[in-house]
Amino acid sequence: MKGFFKWFKNEAKMKRWMLIIVIGIALACIGVSKLMVANTISFVGVGKVVALFVVGFILIVIGLVYSQKRVLEILIEDTDYRMDKGNKERNVKSLIFNKKIYHEGPNVVVIGGGSGLNTVLKGLKKYTSNITAIVTVSAYGKEQTESRKKLDLLPVDDIQDSIISLANDEELMSNLLNSELRNRNLKGLTFGDIFFTTMEEQFGNLSESVEKSKNILNIVGRVLPVTLDEMQICAELNDGSTIEEKDKIPTAVFDKVAKIERIYINPSNCVPAPGVLEAIKNADAIIIGPGSLYTNVIPNLLVKNVSKTIKESNAIKIYISNIMTEPGQTDNYSLSDHIKAIIDHAGNGVIDYCIYDSGEVIPEFIKMYNKRGADVVEQDIQKAKELGVKLLERNLSQVVGENIRHNTDAVAESVIEIICDDLRFKDEQNDPKYVMLHTKLREEKKINKESKKIQRKKERKSEKTPKAKRMTDKKNVSKFSSKYKDRIQSIQESDFRRERNRAEQEQQTKNKNKNRNKKH
Repeated sequence: MKGFFKWFKNEAKMKRWMLIIVIGIALACIGVSKLMVANTISFVGVGKVVALFVVGFILIVIGLVYSQKRVLEILIEDTDYRMDKGNKERNVKSLIFNKKIYHEGPNVVVIGGGSGLNTVLKGLKKYTSNITAIVTVSAYGKEQTESRKKLDLLPVDDIQDSIISLANDEELMSNLLNSELRNRNLKGLTFGDIFFTTMEEQFGNLSESVEKSKNILNIVGRVLPVTLDEMQICAELNDGSTIEEKDKIPTAVFDKVAKIERIYINPSNCVPAPGVLEAIKNADAIIIGPGSLYTNVIPNLLVKNVSKTIKESNAIKIYISNIMTEPGQTDNYSLSDHIKAIIDHAGNGVIDYCIYDSGEVIPEFIKMYNKRGADVVEQDIQKAKELGVKLLERNLSQVVGENIRHNTDAVAESVIEIICDDLRFKDEQNDPKYVMLHTKLREEKKINKESKKIQRKKERKSEKTPKAKRMTDKKNVSKFSSKYKDRIQSIQESDFRRERNRAEQEQQTKNKNKNRNKKH
């Protein structure tokens, strides 16, 4: 019965068509009954009966056609989580079109680790199902719980995070894989630890077990560890000292007041995991970054033959630059410094394009980052151009909680734009891949634009200021004043209090002097 009543819910949008069918049946029955019970009937009467029957029949047909269409839409929506649930213009054609785009979308390889990699994955899965995430396995040597030591678990945290990013339901997948087990014998373990341990026992190695997890966990694309070897990320500083533990690199840089000269992996001949080089060879686009430059991005390129295969690939190679510097790794680094570091370690030919941020970062958040030792990456455009890389300026930054992060939609749009431009440059505008991808890009931009409008409307409604007063204020203030209204007001109040305190202090000083003069 639950399934039956589901069709009567508002979101099903079936009640209207059911009602139309019922009205159609009623009209058709009335018309037939009048014809059957009448002893004699005039020409006008026959016309009325026929009209009732025809109208009823047409309503029945319309109701049946549109109810079946709606059933198809519901079926496709239920199997396609990537459709925007707030999009009112959904229809069977667009839904099937999107399914075709995902299946036949560009083959994209994303190389990196950490939150930066996952940001790219979340955005790209709206455009294609052909995604391969090549993830740094760099947690070797980290302190583990006793339970993890006993099971001899591989460091799959970064891989697990990428799987969550490519999941149909990210929140549900995160809660499942990161759920800590309560049994005291399994203290310190999560469901993800047990799952991947079992998968590895079943299929023999980490790469195969992660590959098979794609179907079991129903994720978009696939995730591959860059290597199955125990890879240590080491750093050589400009004072000649070396650090052989990834987590100790930032602290050592700070303590020694030194800079990273180069990053290397130990052993130096780490072999790529099965499928890594094949994925790079078959890629239409290869995305590098964003993320920790020396611990999540460059180490992947140092694994044997990875950078060589990237250079030889016909894919578009795109580097997504960091928005902020990272203490202990990229202190005072500019845009060109980031690009140069990658080229110095992996050689020329690994980057064709660099997408960098041009968005306005709110000063308060920059100050918060400054306290942590970080700053905005300086955009030395001319120097970066001299490195032979094409630069694309995009508004990529957004504030998430207290952190400045890359906007997943903006990053994905920028990447897909480059792929579309490349197809256009090759004179493939009529190619089905280009047509579908370009149409999807326009659709997503439209949806994102509408979402921003809705968000702005909600923010306006939440304000206590009457609409008429807001309209008057808008005419009298600049765009900057409007955007930073609260901050300006706060600064003005602070200045007013400072002036008032200064005036009070001066008055107190005058009173003291008067009292002193009276005594004398």
